[in-house]
Amino acid sequence: MRYTKRGRLRFTSHRDFQRAFERALRRSEVPMAYSAGFTPHPKVSYANAAPTGVASEAEYLEIGLADVRDPEQLRVRLDESLPTGLDIIDAVEVRTPNFVERLEASLWELRLPEVSEEAAAAAVARFLAAERVEVERQTKNGLRVFDARGAVARFEPVLSQVAVGPVGESVGTSDVRIERPCAILRLVVRHATPAVRPDDVLSGLRLTADLALPVPAEVTRLAQGPLDEETGTVTDPLALDRAAAPAVPSETAVEPQAAASA
Repeated sequence: MRYTKRGRLRFTSHRDFQRAFERALRRSEVPMAYSAGFTPHPKVSYANAAPTGVASEAEYLEIGLADVRDPEQLRVRLDESLPTGLDIIDAVEVRTPNFVERLEASLWELRLPEVSEEAAAAAVARFLAAERVEVERQTKNGLRVFDARGAVARFEPVLSQVAVGPVGESVGTSDVRIERPCAILRLVVRHATPAVRPDDVLSGLRLTADLALPVPAEVTRLAQGPLDEETGTVTDPLALDRAAAPAVPSETAVEPQAAASA
């Protein structure tokens, strides 16, 4: 299933979403399969959850069922049981293995309020021109230094949209103020170890181009899935399962003999 985190619900943590989704499963009376052992748990697997405070149009999870259900009907029932902003927008039956391995990269939109397009474009050019961009991040094991440049497959500015909020939001629900300058960047990052996040790339812009943000960036994940290295495009990870689904016979199909005699 593909789900979103939109509007103010981008501030929900992954644990918050897990609790909301498990309640939605109960309300929708989904026939869940459970793990074995003394403390059975519903079979739900989450993949590459976005950080708290980051919006997303492309979060993924898998569930195991004890009985067959139509994916679209299941999606609609679960979506109705979740708050607006946490939306189930796609569902397919699993027909191929290793779904998580297909999530090779993410496409991010970075909105930089009060930053001009010219300054943002110049900063991106300097970042891409560097062979390495070493940034620091505080982890539970202490301060870690790593290269933020190597994981970036594509990075480019796009035309700003004055008075339009991030994807999935209206001006009324967005933090973007009307007529405020706002540079917009599109970033494709490979999923690697250590994981390079959008805030790491923003730290890299500060190091390579001295781009200090007047206000925090607004970050939205637009897609995640297989990466086309030639174009830097992130493709649909559910495409293989859709392609493997059996063809539905058309009610208007004509028998070969009848067609020949027609």
